[in-house]
Amino acid sequence: MIDGRALILACSAIGAGLAMIAGIGPGIGQGFAAGKGAEAVGRQPGAQSDVVRTMLLGAAVAETTGIYGLIIAIILLFANPLISNYDSFAK
Repeated sequence: MIDGRALILACSAIGAGLAMIAGIGPGIGQGFAAGKGAEAVGRQPGAQSDVVRTMLLGAAVAETTGIYGLIIAIILLFANPLISNYDSFAK
């Protein structure tokens, strides 16, 4: 039989895996932005600095979603607040 603590750990591991799915979106978005940036520089080489600056800003904004997902996964795996709440109620 599975106890409450083991169930919380199992669900937290599943939740951490689901949180890491958030890394797919930034990867696709950054690849798309880099491709369009390369096309823009190929069409107008004189505007390279503006295109690269805008592309890097967009990539930084897109990456925040992946970083948030990573932070949630790390919290669920290593600093799980659900376990401490369970331990305080189980006593």
